Amino acid sequence: MTDNRNLTIVVLAGGISHERDVSLRSGRRVADELTDAGHRAILRDPGAGILDWIAETAPDVVWPALHGASGEDGALQALLRGRGISYVGSHPEAAGLAWSKPTAKALVARAGVATPAWLALPRETFTELGAGAVLGEVARTIGTPAVVKPSQGGSAQGVTIVDDAAQLPRAMVDAYTYSDVALIERKVEGTELAVTVIDTADGPRALPAVEIEPLSGVYSFEARYNAGETIFYAPARVSDAVAEAAAETAIAVHELLGLRHISRVDLIVAADGTPWFLEANMLPGLTETSLAPQAIEAAGLELSSVYSELARAAAIDSTS
Repeated sequence: MTDNRNLTIVVLAGGISHERDVSLRSGRRVADELTDAGHRAILRDPGAGILDWIAETAPDVVWPALHGASGEDGALQALLRGRGISYVGSHPEAAGLAWSKPTAKALVARAGVATPAWLALPRETFTELGAGAVLGEVARTIGTPAVVKPSQGGSAQGVTIVDDAAQLPRAMVDAYTYSDVALIERKVEGTELAVTVIDTADGPRALPAVEIEPLSGVYSFEARYNAGETIFYAPARVSDAVAEAAAETAIAVHELLGLRHISRVDLIVAADGTPWFLEANMLPGLTETSLAPQAIEAAGLELSSVYSELARAAAIDSTS
């Protein structure tokens, strides 16, 4: 089934999360591309009364470009679904699985997908068991180098590369700034790849992997959104076999988590060619420096056409 109408699409961007500025940039880019494709795109910063406003506006589709909890934990999607409003992106249940990094890692590990060893530690654990004992156990179990990150959230906020156990206390504090649970993950050395998956009427397909080479050595928030701080290779400089393995892993993760329409799966490819799953993003950034748009263009596709395809898929999906 196809829908060739020009649609009215409400793009939600901004919000109140730590990633507000990134969301605004993503939303503007999406709205511009949808307009270029012939649709009527309305860019709106959510707030009190937004659900009633959407219902009164009666768009064909809502495109949430809200990064952080307000757009990615599944709550917004549940509210839209409850109102019978079609939207681009994953269903609330799948969004919740991807939003929790420990949950996503546990699910894909159970299915046999390689993912680095990890511990998830709530803030309260330190109070109950003692900070010294807990950090000592982390150093013994995970070791260094390690990556400490919030269990929820994106854009590398609160993420620290720990090369020595003495750095753990500060890294934990930084992670807890953004989430009540910190994820400590063994660092796998290798090539960092991001694989975007597009999933419309024909099933999920992986776009060319984008290789990430931050000039500082760390793909931080600044390296992600400041032009010139990271070199991106699209497609990635990997062998055909590695590219195929990365694509297969990304599609497997997309399907295991039940994601829909568009996702991005972040991987580290070790020296032996094994893709290690790091995390999945059910609402990838779509700014001028984001990875998903680079993957779309590397596939020889136009952003306006792909975004139009995603909006049309959402409009005709009766299960939205």
